[in-house]
Amino acid sequence: MKNKKIQIIRKKLDKLDNIFLSLIKKRTNLVNQVLANKKYKREIVDKKRIKVILKNIHKKSKLKKIDPKITNSIWKSMIRAFIQYEYRNFKKK
Repeated sequence: MKNKKIQIIRKKLDKLDNIFLSLIKKRTNLVNQVLANKKYKREIVDKKRIKVILKNIHKKSKLKKIDPKITNSIWKSMIRAFIQYEYRNFKKK
């Protein structure tokens, strides 16, 4: 039988994952609004914006005592996933 404490902690992780899913849905809605305002495919990747986001996340992670390597990896993955999403959903006007 699995450790009872681990089971309890995993239930909390599952609840947190549901919150993450809700936040990803909200983020997707905002990305859709941005995408609707882009005229050209070349506007999808904004390297300056990505740099600023990653720098801010790094700073905030340190302030909140979160390992910046974790947040950097998560944000890079999320940004990559949303860029792919934008390319799939881009409509020429």
